[in-house]
Amino acid sequence: MQIINRAAIAVIRIYQIALSPFFGSQCKFEPSCSQYACDCFKAHGSAKSAGLIVWRLLRCNPWSHGGYDPAINPRKIKE
Repeated sequence: MQIINRAAIAVIRIYQIALSPFFGSQCKFEPSCSQYACDCFKAHGSAKSAGLIVWRLLRCNPWSHGGYDPAINPRKIKE
């Protein structure tokens, strides 16, 4: 895993531990947007992750229905 990915995951984890509890559960998606970002950085490169995260945040709005939206498509995982 690249240093950039590790640093990004560390920043997100700090947010999840320090700030997220004060906001409560606001995300309409499962997993939450911050967990989705961590999953993206673990599974994809930095550039692709950035694009996926921005697209997810644009969809996370009051008019969205939300729902289950994993960062990794379980059907594409090879066993």
